[in-house]
Amino acid sequence: MTKLEKKDEYKKDEETHPKIEETPEEKDEETHPKIEKTPEEKDEETHPKIEKTPEEKDEETHPKIEETPEEKYAAIQEKLLRSMAEMENQRRRFEKEKKEAFDFGGFNFAGESLSLIDNIDRAITSFQNDESLKNNKDLNKIIDSIEIIKKDLISIFKKNGVESIDCINKKFDPNYHQAMIEVESNTKEPGIIVQEMQKGYMMKDRLLRPSLVSVSKKIADTKEKQ
Repeated sequence: MTKLEKKDEYKKDEETHPKIEETPEEKDEETHPKIEKTPEEKDEETHPKIEKTPEEKDEETHPKIEETPEEKYAAIQEKLLRSMAEMENQRRRFEKEKKEAFDFGGFNFAGESLSLIDNIDRAITSFQNDESLKNNKDLNKIIDSIEIIKKDLISIFKKNGVESIDCINKKFDPNYHQAMIEVESNTKEPGIIVQEMQKGYMMKDRLLRPSLVSVSKKIADTKEKQ
């Protein structure tokens, strides 16, 4: 067959079976032949791997040791003892709160009621110092009647655990006394209460109101330098 005949034959074959243009992917595959994936890689594509939590990783590294019956019993016993201790603490706290509610339930009411005694004392002092009433023959009867009311009120306070604080000639204590002024004295040691301006009161072992007092202090040296 001559070259011309071969050329004609090639043209006829091309017309019968036209050449299909390759895609970019096919060309790239020819240049870089595809590497066959391993079964593990194919399985990973089908079933993507789920990232494990830190707890799961730690469990793989340090496998959990099965507890013995004795260890399980000891753990349950410890939990039971802790629960019982918590219950006992709650019971004691409840009893304490109950007792305080019973003992000091009227604490605020008692504090407000102290003004009654204060006003009675002011009324008695006012009557005694009123010049226009000094010659009144019924003045003492009026004061005695007021004193009876005061005594009854103090008696009610005492029955409920409210008592006055005795402070005159006692050492000043900031837990029970409130100093209003300092008074120079050469007969008293510094820090001694010499005057009570307003009575203080206790309700059982709790301070209801501090005493307002005057406290002695050392007399300042007034000698002039020669």
